[in-house]
Amino acid sequence: MARVIFYLERALLGLINLSFMLIPRPRPTREALDACKIISHRGEHDNRRVRENTLAAFSTSAEAGCWGLEFDVRWTQDLQPVVIHDTNTERVFGIDLVVSQVSLAQLQQLVPQIPTLKQVVDRFGGRQHLMVELKGDELGAYAARAECLRETFNALEAATDYHFLALQPELFDLVGFAGAKACVPVAELNIGELGRVARERGYGGICAQYLLLNKTMISRHQHLGQQVGCGFAASKYGMFREINRGVDWVFSNHAVRLAAIRQKSLRHE
Repeated sequence: MARVIFYLERALLGLINLSFMLIPRPRPTREALDACKIISHRGEHDNRRVRENTLAAFSTSAEAGCWGLEFDVRWTQDLQPVVIHDTNTERVFGIDLVVSQVSLAQLQQLVPQIPTLKQVVDRFGGRQHLMVELKGDELGAYAARAECLRETFNALEAATDYHFLALQPELFDLVGFAGAKACVPVAELNIGELGRVARERGYGGICAQYLLLNKTMISRHQHLGQQVGCGFAASKYGMFREINRGVDWVFSNHAVRLAAIRQKSLRHE
């Protein structure tokens, strides 16, 4: 069922992106283009030749000049953080394996393309901005996991080199070492509620689908010094729409394409 919902969401998003692609938008000013921060959502992938959330996907995005990389973190049975979105490896890698039910050694043997969090941070930290989405589970051992995350990000500066994202704000308890400004809740249909939580707790901002954000919401957060991220622009006019609305972070599954469009637009200014 989860797989069906995933593909239905992707199909709906594709239709919306198509409509945005066909509606011309004014080219943003040079100042706005300069300020635009394009973030590659799970790296540049097609899940055929290059799989999402892999070192290969991140390398392509980094080499293309994308400002940031977004990726997901889950934990193995022996409490090692790895980079994967789903609880199960089947959708992306074709192997029916629950990440939280195997050790890191078993996971690396069966699905070697899945990187550890440390591998990603060591390779890309300080080069690209890291948008690290925390995923929930029932493994417990929160103190040990919090210490593991603190050690992993120890060489980087919170909110400057990385932010933590989460659908459930309680997951930010794992990263108290980073401070509230490095934490950004991700809203689904609950954007009003999570927006209020972000403002009250002094989080670094809010992220949401672009259809859920309006200019009032964007201004409200930015007035407090918070940043606003939107997903998932897929075309020139889709990106222009978000830049012109003043969004700080543009998340995309086609970030390499958008980075090239941005550079071309800057040359023509």
